[in-house]
Amino acid sequence: MKAALSGWRVQRISAMVLALCVTVHLMTMIVVVHGGLSAGAILARLHGNGVWGLFYAVFVLAAAAHVPVGLRRIAEEWLGWRGASVFAVSALIGLMLAVAGLRAVYALIGGPL
Repeated sequence: MKAALSGWRVQRISAMVLALCVTVHLMTMIVVVHGGLSAGAILARLHGNGVWGLFYAVFVLAAAAHVPVGLRRIAEEWLGWRGASVFAVSALIGLMLAVAGLRAVYALIGGPL
């Protein structure tokens, strides 16, 4: 029961962070595109910007925490897959999302791929 409660908390807290991040991201994209900036100009402005890098790192980590809990619930409810193996697979997917996302953020703000 305690593990289910902690998964519930992780999903709800990460959902709150994601709601804020998605809103900021979409509003920013709408404003800059309507302002006439191209994708290249946007990337140039993000290059080397630590504040946006931190924002997108938080965004990535919230998604990487949120997705495994949801996948675990889907596996349990729809597939009847329960136990340690579903936890391990969903945690691995979350870890892979975190690594891929953080690499993308690193590349976005100025590091090599």
